[in-house]
Amino acid sequence: MRKTLTLLLVSSLTLAACGAVRDSRVNPFNWFGQARAESVETTASTNPLIPKGRGLFSSAAADEEIYLGRPFEQVTNLTIERVPGGAIVRATGLAARQGIYAVQLTPENEAEEPVDGVLTYRLEGIRPGRNTAVGTVPTREVIAARRLTEQQLRGVRSIRVEGAQNALVSRR
Repeated sequence: MRKTLTLLLVSSLTLAACGAVRDSRVNPFNWFGQARAESVETTASTNPLIPKGRGLFSSAAADEEIYLGRPFEQVTNLTIERVPGGAIVRATGLAARQGIYAVQLTPENEAEEPVDGVLTYRLEGIRPGRNTAVGTVPTREVIAARRLTEQQLRGVRSIRVEGAQNALVSRR
C-alpha cells in the first residue's frame, strides 16, 4: 500500500509540473514560437521552380525545342467555353492511326493575333516513329485545349481550327 501511495503521489506531482513546463523554454515545442503571416514580394514572371541558370552538364548553346507535330486528319468537334478572364478553346480530332502524342493547338501566326477577325489554330500531334495499329474510332480520338485571355479575344469574331481534311469555325 505504501508503494502504491508513493507512486500515485510522484505521478500526480509530475503531472502537475507539466502545466508549468508547457509554457517554459524547457519544452522543445516552444523553441520556435508560433507562426505569423508575412507578405511576400512576388513578380508575375518569376517561378521559383524554374532554374535561372543552366546546369553544370548542359550545353552552352541555348537549345530551342522544335515542335515536329503534323496536322490531324479530321477535326470532329470544336467548343468554346467562357471562363473568368477569357475562354477555353477545346478541339477534338480524329487521327488515321493510334499513338499520336504531344497534341496541341498551334496558332497560325507567331503573335497569335486574329487576321480579319478570325483567330486560326491547327490541331497538331507528333506521330510515333513506327507503324501503329489503326484501331477503333475512340482509340484514335484526342482532345486539345488552349486558354485565351480577354485581351487575346479582343477583335475576334470567330475561331477556326484546321485539320488536314477539314476545318471547324465557331462564331461569337
